[in-house]
Amino acid sequence: MSIKIDKEVLEKFTCYTPLKAPEGMKKEEQMKLFYRMKLIREFDTTVKDLWMENKIYGLAHSYVAAEAIAVGTCFALKPDDAITSTHRGHGHVIAKGGDVKKMMAELFGKYEGYNHGKGGSMHIADVPHGMLGATGIVGSGMPLAVGSALAADRLGTGNVTICFHGDGGTNQGVWHESINMAAAWNLPVIFVLENNQMAIGTELKSVSKEVELYKRAAGYGIPGVQVDGFNVFAVYKAVKKAVDRARNGEGPSLIEAKFLRLLGHFVADDQWYRDLKAVEPFWKLDPISRMKDYLLENKIAAAKEIERVEKDITKEILDAVNYAANECTEPSVETLYDNIYADGEIIK
Repeated sequence: MSIKIDKEVLEKFTCYTPLKAPEGMKKEEQMKLFYRMKLIREFDTTVKDLWMENKIYGLAHSYVAAEAIAVGTCFALKPDDAITSTHRGHGHVIAKGGDVKKMMAELFGKYEGYNHGKGGSMHIADVPHGMLGATGIVGSGMPLAVGSALAADRLGTGNVTICFHGDGGTNQGVWHESINMAAAWNLPVIFVLENNQMAIGTELKSVSKEVELYKRAAGYGIPGVQVDGFNVFAVYKAVKKAVDRARNGEGPSLIEAKFLRLLGHFVADDQWYRDLKAVEPFWKLDPISRMKDYLLENKIAAAKEIERVEKDITKEILDAVNYAANECTEPSVETLYDNIYADGEIIK
């Protein structure tokens, strides 16, 4: 039976759209979308548990409830396409095909991690898979994405770049500068705005008169659309259209994937600044629960098949934790100055 969405939620979340797979999308593809979203959820849920147990250190920002955005977006890309990420980037790495073992090792501070234990949660990069890097500086992925798109344009590779960023970065000067440059030079970059409506504890309406952020695209002469960020199919269709447009030499687009951050800003956030009772009904929009319901209701997959996928994912994450905790090594002091410069030069 379909998940019943509260009237109160629908009145507040006006961009809600029912799940409907694109015409011709195969079962295997739909199951892959579900698998990737569930893998992200299991990874981030486990990370919080590990942090609470004092097994990993530093801050970690959960991607819970945003899984449909990263997965729907990356499903529209080719392997050679690139993405830039944010402080909340675990989902981006996994959606782009990253290795959860190497990610977990990085969070444990181990040498076998993506950044040899030096980057941690907010700085994972996986360049071979097109993940150019996460960053804890709000909005700083914007110019990196424009540079990547400029390189693709000048080299004639036909590749596109996705710039994931949040609503908290949209009032940074670099946000405007980057979109303006991309538009002026007609570059193949898509700015995917993950609007979770909260910049740490600041509501968007407190810092922006116009809260429908996709409308800003008009000022740069590029397309701007708003989609249901809880709906993986809606995100995929919007991004696919923008990607095809960019590959055809028609320049950048701005896609506002609107949702609501259902958890705290980071693992230790008690969310004192907002009414959690008002947040609770929005869990009915949870992208994974909706996707699972859709698969069952439309007889795309049987309950046992989905249960098997979920068990496989649980094992995959447990294996990643075991790998990071018991099989990986601490970085040696001799590696302290490694990877500071691209050419391998070290400080004497």
